[in-house]
Amino acid sequence: MTTVPPPPEPLGAEVFDSHCHLDIMVGDRRAGDPVGLAAQAAGGSVERILADARAVGVTRLVTIGYDLRSSRWSAETAAGHQGVYAGVAIHPNEAHAATPETLAEIEKLAREPRVRAVGETGLDFYRDWASRADQEASFRAHIEIAKRTGRALVIHDREAHDDVLRVLAEEGAPDVVVFHSYSGDAEMARRCVDAGYFMSFSGPVTYKNAGYLREAARLAPAELLLVETDAPYLPPTPHRGRPNAPYLIPLTLRCLAEVRSTDPDELARAISANGERVFGAW
Repeated sequence: MTTVPPPPEPLGAEVFDSHCHLDIMVGDRRAGDPVGLAAQAAGGSVERILADARAVGVTRLVTIGYDLRSSRWSAETAAGHQGVYAGVAIHPNEAHAATPETLAEIEKLAREPRVRAVGETGLDFYRDWASRADQEASFRAHIEIAKRTGRALVIHDREAHDDVLRVLAEEGAPDVVVFHSYSGDAEMARRCVDAGYFMSFSGPVTYKNAGYLREAARLAPAELLLVETDAPYLPPTPHRGRPNAPYLIPLTLRCLAEVRSTDPDELARAISANGERVFGAW
């Protein structure tokens, strides 16, 4: 059995996890997950995940939908738990399911008070589980939903940097755009900075072979920086191969602080302020 990572040293300032998948962590079958990769880390409940996170200074989080079932679950869970917001969308890998009826339901969910993001949406040219034409059409539709609802747009961008930026430019980006689990290099970071897009860094920034991510993180201005887990995926060093959870945010945040030669608590406070700019007051 895969053992769960021990909790890291608590932060001295509060911070939040800008992107995780609570439904998968608790193994919610209604949301399409039969396994629950991190259920053992979470104690099988949202309440335990939140308690473990708060114990190390991670006091809030955003749970993200990737299809209609998980989006409904995320909206319901955010409505029932203090310190939780939700994002709703059809993931690019599921873009073939982004029918007009489904997208109308996503827009309806996006208008709920504790749903603060449209996403994750975007383009995934690594897996290509949905055709690129379907992915782009779905992405464009989500951009328009974000603009109509006034929600942040949370982007999944995997090996599709130029096309994601192109579509954003062609459609006209919403007021707030977040590149979830930022995967670009420093040159792309410069383009994001010029456009005012937020970059959210996850566990891979701590990996030995990810110098390009650390270079991008060093370049990003503090006012465009976020941190996330993408839990139960992408655990930070030294826990690769083990289940991720929001309580591991301090490891990624401390790596970012070291890369940027800044105090971790100062960075946590900056990221928390950014969170209110992106998702609104908690």
